[in-house]
Amino acid sequence: MSCPHISGVAALLKAAHPEWSPAAIKSALMTTAYTVDNTNSSLRDAAGGLLATPFAFGAGHVDPQKALSPGLLYDISTKDYVSFLCSLNYTTPHIQVITKMSNITCPRKFRPGDLNYPSFSVVFKKKSKHVMRFRREVTNVGPAMSVYNVKVSGPASVSVKVTPAKLVFNKVGQKQRYYVIFASTVDASNAKPDFGWISWMSSQHVVRSPIAYTWKI
Repeated sequence: MSCPHISGVAALLKAAHPEWSPAAIKSALMTTAYTVDNTNSSLRDAAGGLLATPFAFGAGHVDPQKALSPGLLYDISTKDYVSFLCSLNYTTPHIQVITKMSNITCPRKFRPGDLNYPSFSVVFKKKSKHVMRFRREVTNVGPAMSVYNVKVSGPASVSVKVTPAKLVFNKVGQKQRYYVIFASTVDASNAKPDFGWISWMSSQHVVRSPIAYTWKI
């Protein structure tokens, strides 16, 4: 039943903000979702009753009212998606079939993790020195002169550095980039999947992105 519910909320957002792209609408839904039940307790997995993780609930439960005014958006253009497919080694004919575009040009450099998605999948590989770098760009759809400070939560097994730690927006529609460095502090053989959040907080909004950490031995 999640599909018709989310489709209905997406239609509501599109009616309120006809200029928003599908990626922007998805961003608004994800970054304003909540992860507690109506007793303010952590969500539980319906399959077994144990505490749920983002592997079960994703970004959380949708909050239509907050999604109408998310503060910041992670937007993605068609060009970005083409670059993403190129970085996954899709061939030009395959990308043409997917995008229905005849003129495809792949950039020289684009890392899959830099797709401007409102969440992070961090996979530490044994030979990667346990450091992963990501780039994101947010668009201000809240008030002008908004100031956001970052808050990071997560396991002690990963250190997280966000640069800059403060974003200042002088006008509506302004874009700002930030960069994240994730560093594993544990040996891959002893690590289990874990989770965290990066939240940009202003006086009016909390824009939260889930993070999933996994280690490959």
